[in-house]
Amino acid sequence: AVRRVKRSDLEKLERATGGKIVSSVRDLKPEDLGYAALVEERRVGNDKMVFVEGCKNPKAVTILVRGASDMVLDEIERSLKDALNVLRNVLRVPKIVPGGGATEIAVALKLRDYAAKIGGKEQLAIEAFASALEEIPLILAETAGLDPLETLMKLRQYHSEGKVNAGIDVINGVVREDMSAISVVEPLLVKNSMIKTAAEAAVTILKIDDIIAASPLKKEKEEKKEEEETSLGKTSF
Repeated sequence: AVRRVKRSDLEKLERATGGKIVSSVRDLKPEDLGYAALVEERRVGNDKMVFVEGCKNPKAVTILVRGASDMVLDEIERSLKDALNVLRNVLRVPKIVPGGGATEIAVALKLRDYAAKIGGKEQLAIEAFASALEEIPLILAETAGLDPLETLMKLRQYHSEGKVNAGIDVINGVVREDMSAISVVEPLLVKNSMIKTAAEAAVTILKIDDIIAASPLKKEKEEKKEEEETSLGKTSF
């Protein structure tokens, strides 16, 4: 028996063992019981922990993370959460795209082709959007110690030749023709969300700039106030 168990831990045990949470022992029935091959208390570091192992169909598990210091432990936990979130996103939308800036270059080239067909001021806006997308591979190139402009030209060349998976291998500091060959991929859901969120943020900033530009200057406000005060003075006289 274990006392003072948190409600969240109880719910996880319920999913792991297949049992049901019952408020009173008197109401306990055989069908409420779950199954575990081993329930054991062990000492981990300076703490005692209860391990529940060997469940038939566990729908909840615990990952025990250990590190030499709090900083290392926090970093491991952050990396684990990132990996789990990536897996969740892939399960939600089971589609992936090549990483290393390959997707951004491909979208930028398509946008430039589309902009040439539009013409006018809209063409400039579309081309600016394409340039903004190319900032990501430029930053990756700088991080890898590569020449940003040379890398960008090389990526454009590969993509124009139909090598749409070409991207930057940051670990080895080279431009690869196929990022999926070294398993550098990203969930499509994350990429869509990134582009959408960035565009919305840019639009918000532009709207704020328009409001500030449309508001009267301080000097104009003061002149208008003086005129109003003068006219009021004349009327009262």
